[in-house]
Amino acid sequence: MLAYVFWHRPGDGVDPNEYEEGLRAFHRSLDYRSAAFRLEQLPFGTGGGYEDWYLVEDWSALGDLNQRAVDSRHRPRHDQVAAGTARGWGGIYELVRGAGGVPRATRWLDKPLDEPSDRFLASLGEGTIWRRQLVLGPAPEYCAEAAEAAGRVAV
Repeated sequence: MLAYVFWHRPGDGVDPNEYEEGLRAFHRSLDYRSAAFRLEQLPFGTGGGYEDWYLVEDWSALGDLNQRAVDSRHRPRHDQVAAGTARGWGGIYELVRGAGGVPRATRWLDKPLDEPSDRFLASLGEGTIWRRQLVLGPAPEYCAEAAEAAGRVAV
């Protein structure tokens, strides 16, 4: 299972309620498991924004999602949100272990360079773990499901 995670910030002067309603409408229109969250703090850099999760079974389905998100049925909802977005960053993550759902709470981590992956993963406990597959920006290397969603609200 793969997750496309997209972080974004609305532009100055964009109404947050309209932006979030556009996000909800876009996610509802897709035939994929997905969710959007408002974050007090992005997992990189400074400041808040939004985090969208899109779950697919494999790389082929990721291509389908990419095409479907802007096809004639979904383009109006996509473009409404995109028009209000000032910046965006993405990452593709593979499920390493655990349940294949959108995490309700997250811990974003980078493995120390000198630590073997198996030892690092063991140090994270038994929960769900996602690992970045492609570097598409400042996305952290790992996502571990967390116990509580401090600063993260479902949209």
